[in-house]
Amino acid sequence: MAQKYEKPVGATPRPSILGNTKPATAPVQFVFGKANYQWLAISVLIVALGFVLMSGTTDIYSTTKIVIAPLVVLAGFGVGFYAIMKKPAA
Repeated sequence: MAQKYEKPVGATPRPSILGNTKPATAPVQFVFGKANYQWLAISVLIVALGFVLMSGTTDIYSTTKIVIAPLVVLAGFGVGFYAIMKKPAA
């Protein structure tokens, strides 16, 4: 029957070739830059504005509800797509 390997209680990591015992840590890199997050926040606000326009008045067939509000929502999605695709500043 095979025995399981168990790590000893007081085991310390072996030093690497360079003599370091701690692994090198790179600074945290975010996927998006600050400008990307700002554009994304703007797009959320535009989409929210479009939905507010869509709720509008009691008139079901108003131009604001059936034409302008959907275009505003689509514009907000377009800005969001731009925010995602934009390369962050180096």
